[in-house]
Amino acid sequence: MRRAGPILILLIGVLALVIVFFPGLRLPDSSSADGTWRLVETKLGLDLSGGLRVEYQAVPVEGKEPSAGDMGILKDIVERRVNSTGVSEPVVTTQGKDRVVVELPGVTDPEAVRKLVGTTGRLDFVPLGTTQATENQTLDPKAFPPLFSGDQVSSATVGTDQNGRPAVNFVLKDTGKNLFADYTRDHIGQYFAITLDNSVISAPVINDSIPNGNVQITGGGLGGFSAKEATNLVTVLKFGSLPFPIVALSSEQISATLGSQFLNQTILAGLIGIALVITFMLIYYRLPGGVASFALMYYTLVMVAIFRLVPVTLTLAGIAGFVLSVGMAVDANILIFERMKEELRVGKSLPAAVEAGFNRAWNSILDSNVSSLITATILYAFGSSVIRGFALVLIIGVLVSMFSAIVVTRTILRWVVRQAWARKPSLYGLRDDEFAALGATRPAGRREARARV
Repeated sequence: MRRAGPILILLIGVLALVIVFFPGLRLPDSSSADGTWRLVETKLGLDLSGGLRVEYQAVPVEGKEPSAGDMGILKDIVERRVNSTGVSEPVVTTQGKDRVVVELPGVTDPEAVRKLVGTTGRLDFVPLGTTQATENQTLDPKAFPPLFSGDQVSSATVGTDQNGRPAVNFVLKDTGKNLFADYTRDHIGQYFAITLDNSVISAPVINDSIPNGNVQITGGGLGGFSAKEATNLVTVLKFGSLPFPIVALSSEQISATLGSQFLNQTILAGLIGIALVITFMLIYYRLPGGVASFALMYYTLVMVAIFRLVPVTLTLAGIAGFVLSVGMAVDANILIFERMKEELRVGKSLPAAVEAGFNRAWNSILDSNVSSLITATILYAFGSSVIRGFALVLIIGVLVSMFSAIVVTRTILRWVVRQAWARKPSLYGLRDDEFAALGATRPAGRREARARV
């Protein structure tokens, strides 16, 4: 690790510099299935950059009003639909007895989101016999009655066929499995459609009997499904059916609730906080504090690069998580330096004191950071979208702070303490009598002058 440490620090630092300071950099978009590239940039949440706000109303079915449980299910499905489009930090809330409000930060294609969220979502599996259907074709439910509905889908994923091309795999529940097994056994070579509100999403041909409910759909063309087509079909299968149809009551682009002025003030406050921390470290810990300050700036650079690379949508809560993780990064260095001072006071050499300081502080650092990670993970798993943003930033910050405190600070200190100019008690906030282990390195004239006095 001693040899690999400097190389790892250099590589990560150079990569972070490129990501942060080179505008126009593009990387493959992980949220897009069609191989597009996205601009590497800092994404801001709804409170800082604005976005789209849409209000929906659940429509009663056959005189039945939606219950609180129905609205909870509807909210969950709408939120998962929005997440499937790659929109970060969506805010989906219920209001009153029948309203769902969707707020989407930084939306670039509002029409696509409106279409996906606002779809009623009556998902059906429809036998076509020998009739061939095309995508988006509307089927008459009287002429083509469904065999079963989308509530029989247990799970759906994007997979690959035997040729390695994208395919859609889904599993049916017992009722759907039995119905589909009987139908596919007797209608091999015929067509079977998946429809959403009677509109054909996919109409594959039945190639074999499917007795176990594990279904795979492959594209009919030479290239099969595109990755985007497969992902869209999985989204429909997983999140297609709503307990009640919904209609859009209003839709508007909204401005930032806090705005650019607040963002600039927050950044300024963060920089002032970091500057005060660095000042404290330099005054109290001297040379080790300077090393820790460099590690803190390195930490900040890597964090900003990760925010842009992932990308993490920064909200006010996320910025709070970042500031909190800065304090935790310094906290680890303080534990290390205090242990190092204790080792120097008992007479250990400077290199040995550095190693002992890191080794003995490691248990405390590990316990503290693991506790923080457990808490942040619970918040991320069970919190709302705003709380999850805070928790995600805190998790990333804790992990990066451990790297900066243990690897970056330790590697630099190992090099520094071997230098002759670094072997002075004042550089570590110690008196001469507390630095006995390195007494032989002091200039001879100074020792003789003290003897004469």
